[in-house]
Amino acid sequence: MIKTINPSTEEQIQSYALHDEQEVEKILDDLQGAQLALQNLNVDERARILKNIAQALRNQKEDFAKQMVLEMGKPLAQAQGEIEKCAWVCEHYASAGVDLLADQIIATEGQRSYIRFEPIGVVLAIMPWNFPFWQVFRCLAPHIMLGNTVALKHAPNTTGCAVLIQDLLQKLVPDVSLLKFLCLENNDVAKVIASKKIAAVSLTGSVRAGKSVAAVAGDNLKKTVLELGGSDPYIVLEDADLNQAVKTCVMARFNNTGQTCVAAKRFLVHQKIYKDFEEAFVEEIKTWKQGDPFNTQNKLGPLAREDLLQNLERQVSRAKQESALRCLLGGKRLPGQGYFFEPTVFSGVTAGSVLSQEEVFGPVASLFKVQSEEEAIALANDSPFGLGGAVFTKEQRGEEIAKQINAGVVAVNDMVKSDPRLPFGGVKESGYGCELGSFGFYEFANIKTVTVKSC
Repeated sequence: MIKTINPSTEEQIQSYALHDEQEVEKILDDLQGAQLALQNLNVDERARILKNIAQALRNQKEDFAKQMVLEMGKPLAQAQGEIEKCAWVCEHYASAGVDLLADQIIATEGQRSYIRFEPIGVVLAIMPWNFPFWQVFRCLAPHIMLGNTVALKHAPNTTGCAVLIQDLLQKLVPDVSLLKFLCLENNDVAKVIASKKIAAVSLTGSVRAGKSVAAVAGDNLKKTVLELGGSDPYIVLEDADLNQAVKTCVMARFNNTGQTCVAAKRFLVHQKIYKDFEEAFVEEIKTWKQGDPFNTQNKLGPLAREDLLQNLERQVSRAKQESALRCLLGGKRLPGQGYFFEPTVFSGVTAGSVLSQEEVFGPVASLFKVQSEEEAIALANDSPFGLGGAVFTKEQRGEEIAKQINAGVVAVNDMVKSDPRLPFGGVKESGYGCELGSFGFYEFANIKTVTVKSC
């Protein structure tokens, strides 16, 4: 039995019966049959399905957003924005997918040679709780266009979101199961990965989860795409627009209450502007109200689960014991009900700190003082992670620095965010493979070469 808990009140929302082995097999059989039916639809029909999904998402935006607020505490306005982004990715692949699926003609010695892009079957999507709709739809939309169906293993604490997604798709396309939700404990996922009915696995989650899934998939020769943790560095140099940098950095760290793999987590600020940045950063985050996420005046909600709150408390407690650090703001759990943790800012963080070496998932910002551009780049790369990063400086200088940051996504004078038009993924312990863009579209395609000679 899975029980969902409201992180704002600590009250139980709902309970869900787990699927047994027979139910799992029936779901996978259904998805296999549906995949063949989806594959036989022409690309225009698949595009039409995606457009209809986008419209339905917008029509039910309020209900879906409220479910996110209820289950994981996302502030309401941010939840509404998440649904809009889900509609966008569906519309993007409805449009771009037609060209992406076109055969590519290659000149060779043969009469005709070309590359076809075909579906591979049923893909297992293991999705996280922090963006419970967006993570699913950024995975699902290209699969629908390509002709794959999806078995969804969602995070237990957002089971209600998974059910709503499944119900939406079943209502829109009753004859073809585009996605089916597997209500399982994490320990039961290995059996699903090993099933001959699963062709590949896409996971967004922790490093530990990624290693576990990759090991099982490797034993069964299943392709995987992994988007794992991050400790994104944001470099702020002496020639940056300070006001722009501060506002962007605060948004990048505290959006979704800091619970984002690709959130800014380490701010590497040049000594010449460090004091000014520090003061402005603290003043900016003080304008962010925290409380009931259903109240649209609040931009900070609770952490999504009690164990996440407890882990953040341990990290902050360890950080406070480091003599070089100064806690400029926050630093503790809010009293009363709910898993609320104050927005927190540490200054004087160094490379050996727990705040530098571990991923900090919550509303905690770490400020590092650097003496030079070279030191900033070295410190940015001194991490086991390589998901995203950003640099604030003059445009040309920023582009040169971006080339030297070991990450999958680097922004210049902006925050890192996923975009359906661009590939998104990481290196090192942040995973491998990518989603979105054309490269993400082809990750789970059979890229088939066809050569023809006249007889």
